[in-house]
Amino acid sequence: MYVFGDSLADVGNNDYLDFTLIKADFPHNGMDYPGHMATGRFSNGKNAADFIAEKLGLPSSPPYLSIIYKSNKTDAFLQGVSFASGGAGVLDSTNKDQCLTFSKQIDCYSSVYTTLVQQLGVVKTHNHLSKSIFSFIIGSNDIFSYSKSKPSSKTKVTPQQFVDSLVSTLQTQLQILYNLGTRKFVFIGAGPTGCCPSQRAKSKTEDCNPETNSLSVQYNNAASNLLQEMKSNFSDMSYSFFDTFNALLQDSETYGFTEVKAACCGLGKMKAKVACLPISSYCPNRQTHIYWDSNHPTEATVSLLTTTIIDGSHPYIFPVNLRQLSAL
Repeated sequence: MYVFGDSLADVGNNDYLDFTLIKADFPHNGMDYPGHMATGRFSNGKNAADFIAEKLGLPSSPPYLSIIYKSNKTDAFLQGVSFASGGAGVLDSTNKDQCLTFSKQIDCYSSVYTTLVQQLGVVKTHNHLSKSIFSFIIGSNDIFSYSKSKPSSKTKVTPQQFVDSLVSTLQTQLQILYNLGTRKFVFIGAGPTGCCPSQRAKSKTEDCNPETNSLSVQYNNAASNLLQEMKSNFSDMSYSFFDTFNALLQDSETYGFTEVKAACCGLGKMKAKVACLPISSYCPNRQTHIYWDSNHPTEATVSLLTTTIIDGSHPYIFPVNLRQLSAL
């Protein structure tokens, strides 16, 4: 499995970036992860990339930046790699100079592709990549960035124009990856970003931010349509699209989470005013909370969502689920 994305999928790449403040290599992150130590995952335990790999019977893909100096790089690259980086967005301007942007992640993958071709030849490389799963969890940071921009800039770029530019950039990026051997795409759509504790805490009534949520829905629709269009253009391409937005809203009502608004770890209103730092307090039972910190779900939430990604059905995962995709 080859993983691209943001902090929802980062398994430690940002630990290797000296220039960023976007890190999770300190307590109380990782408190429920095997070993009970922070690993660079923005979670109390495993994240979406971990669970997807685990449920498919694959090893969790290690961070690219932990592999590049190894002598047996080719073997490591064949086992799967994660390029995901906390803070990343579809647009290069999102958290600029604080992460591996999606474009930079694709550059890193391109060097992996080149290494494999040099060692195995084009035919064997493409055969390997065509059977591999490529996972994408990207877009939320772009939405957060736009939603907190000044009202004056929003009159220059309307929400629809913003989503159009986002998906136009995404189209170019996914096309590059197709040209570099990607054939099985699993795209995990944006969740209800307006319902994150960081967004609710701005409301006197602790309500979701409707504008931010609307952007998530528009982005998901456009990304889903883009994948469908790519599939019609490239007969050897397959994909699964996960509607995180509606699946998470459904799960929060169905699975008995008792705290659906506030973060588990943090300080201040809804534990969302100060990030999950060593000085922050945390909830004793992470199983009852949807959110770990001001922007990220708990391991319990992610475990439920990935069960739907693997074995679920329309309308949450389509046109096939990930188990069906991996069997193609």
